[in-house]
Amino acid sequence: MRRSQAPSAVAKVLCGEELVWRNHSDSDYSGDEDDRTSRKKSKRRKIAGTPTSAHKRNSYCSPYRKPLYPIVTSPQTVVISSDAAAAHEALIKSILSRPFKIPIPNYNGQTYAQKQLGLRRNSARVALHDPFEEGALVLYTPPEISANDKIKLQGDKQQVHVVVDPVLSKVLRPHQREGVKFMYDCVTGVQIVGSFGCIMADEMGLGKTLQCISLMWTLLRQSPNMKPTIEKAIVVAPSSLVKNWYNEIAKWLGTKVNPLAIDSGSKDEIDRNLEGFMNTYGRRPANPILIISYETLRLHAHVLHKGEVGLVICDEGHRLKNSENQTYQALSGLRCARRVLLSGTPIQNDLLEYFSLVHFVNTGLLGTAAEFRRKYEIPILRSRDADASDADHKRGKECLEELIQVVNRCIIRRTSALLTKYLPTKIEQVVCCTLSPLQLQLYKSFVESESMQRKLRGESRGKGDPAVSSLSSITTLKKLCNHPSLIWDKVQERADGWENAAEMFPPGYNPKNVQPELSGKMAVLDCLLASIKSSGNDKVVLVSNYTQTLDLFEKMCYMRRYGYVRLDGSMSIKKRAKVVERFNDPTSSDFIFMLSSKAGGCGLNLIGANRLVMFDPDWNPANDDQAMARVWRDGQKKQCFIYRLLATGSIEEKIFQRQAHKKALSSCVVDQEEDVQRHFSVAELRDLFTLEEGTKSSTHDRFKCRRCVNGIQVKEPPAEADCNSDLSVWHHCHDKKNLVDFSLKSVWPAGVTFAFHQRSHEQKVTV
Repeated sequence: MRRSQAPSAVAKVLCGEELVWRNHSDSDYSGDEDDRTSRKKSKRRKIAGTPTSAHKRNSYCSPYRKPLYPIVTSPQTVVISSDAAAAHEALIKSILSRPFKIPIPNYNGQTYAQKQLGLRRNSARVALHDPFEEGALVLYTPPEISANDKIKLQGDKQQVHVVVDPVLSKVLRPHQREGVKFMYDCVTGVQIVGSFGCIMADEMGLGKTLQCISLMWTLLRQSPNMKPTIEKAIVVAPSSLVKNWYNEIAKWLGTKVNPLAIDSGSKDEIDRNLEGFMNTYGRRPANPILIISYETLRLHAHVLHKGEVGLVICDEGHRLKNSENQTYQALSGLRCARRVLLSGTPIQNDLLEYFSLVHFVNTGLLGTAAEFRRKYEIPILRSRDADASDADHKRGKECLEELIQVVNRCIIRRTSALLTKYLPTKIEQVVCCTLSPLQLQLYKSFVESESMQRKLRGESRGKGDPAVSSLSSITTLKKLCNHPSLIWDKVQERADGWENAAEMFPPGYNPKNVQPELSGKMAVLDCLLASIKSSGNDKVVLVSNYTQTLDLFEKMCYMRRYGYVRLDGSMSIKKRAKVVERFNDPTSSDFIFMLSSKAGGCGLNLIGANRLVMFDPDWNPANDDQAMARVWRDGQKKQCFIYRLLATGSIEEKIFQRQAHKKALSSCVVDQEEDVQRHFSVAELRDLFTLEEGTKSSTHDRFKCRRCVNGIQVKEPPAEADCNSDLSVWHHCHDKKNLVDFSLKSVWPAGVTFAFHQRSHEQKVTV
């Protein structure tokens, strides 16, 4: 074998300008002749930079030799058992996981095993809003504890302040702040242990809605334990106020909360929305507040009964005066302990209705209905009768004091006298108007008719022909007092009591043409509107219980060319809002707003007008009070005048006297006014159908007034008297001399016989 081809030889391969050394394996010998020739030629070439022999020897390593590893001498290996290793590891782990322990009882240190990724570490517990900020409204203050007790107390059990959102507390007036605090104490069980309801009985215009929004928002966000007190709340209101509640929440809270308002839609759609509301839980539900009408709740109560609700607020809560109706039962079935009832008039007819309201918010507080009637209602009503004995008065007073002591813990009541700081003066006037000759003749003919006399004696004309109904007779006489045209249909039908009435109407009488002179009240109203229109830019609200009377108003406005708008029960909720906004616009040409007391008595804000005329009285004083509060409320800048028109000596004065009796009862239980005068016996109040002729005011006659002598008021009312005082301490005007309203004074000759008037407060003049 040639030495150049020995396995240990190194072949040189020239590639470009570089010299690459590589080892030849046995495969080099299997190459063809051309490869060997090529390698021979390349061997003879001399290339610059050829490695030296020493470098070749140092860099070459034969593939047949293994590299030598250094020999390291190690000590003898010790075998450790697995049990000993496990014991050692356990010892190390126990040392590392043992924290420093403070020698204080009830201290639990954290270990590695308790620490987990993704958990929020406990931080300092502070209130949601600063309780020490100026003007902060603090509803709950945690009890003071020492520094040592704070260390002992676990961090998650330390209580914090509950503070009303500053956005709301900055706009709350003093009486509203007091109301929010009272309601919070009630719904958290502070006022009455084990009871969580209350009645907000403030009069109209004192801001009950804003107070409830403040309470609701606080409960939804805060508690002494730094978590929401409730997860969801329901507001139940008349259908006409559902949109108003939605707007008020948006006004005060903006985008902080998204309420769900339900008042219309298909049954399936409403059920689906209600189920979504009831199945919503968590820290931030999409719709934590549900606003729903009484009618919708009654029809879909089965959905709302499936889950629990944190708070229920019932606006215009006097709808729940009857515990037997379906609405009351549907609301009582809600699984909710915290119940707030809003009503400016908690007593409307009798004390048993008042019991129903208290029983709804705090079940069992006054016992059962039978127990309440026996223990409270009968003795109190007996003592209010003008014919009651001294023993009855004493017994009634004791029962009244006991009842007040019980209910005062869950009811708060403030009168509109608080508004005197913020509103202009209101002058309220009760105006007695004479009946026209036609009205007088028709009235006497009806009450003296044979059918009416049989009814008064309790007789009937046989099994199939009963005497005229008392209720229909009352309604007929009330319409006659408004205008004879309202009974024209009965006259044409020759109904009972009106057989010969057609002959009394003027020849060629046409009810389609309004004739104000045929009605005493309508004649006074016609002159009053003309006087107001010609003397300034005041606007007027006309209120009546009958849409037929509103029709007469429309005809009269058309005849006198007065701009007007009308709102009654036939108008949709959306259209009502547009009509109210249009009338309140100062640039609007509308002079008169016609209002049905049943449709628009609640929640409407008509501050665009500063004069209101109640054309006919209602049996329920609450309805009249609600309607009269439409103009004298927040936002009003002008002096207000309220006119209540009554037909002298007629059934209207009897109804008004009945209202005074109800208000006296309400004052005793709710307002706690003392010495409310008892002017009317029950027997006198039932004497409705007697027409009292020859009197200027039968109401004033029954007062047996000592301040008036020979038709002249010789003694002024007490200085502290206001519009909420009894009518006997108002100003009594037998003529127009003592009137303060120039418009009413100018129309006295049109048919006014007597007037009571009183102002809300003395306006403070600032220099």
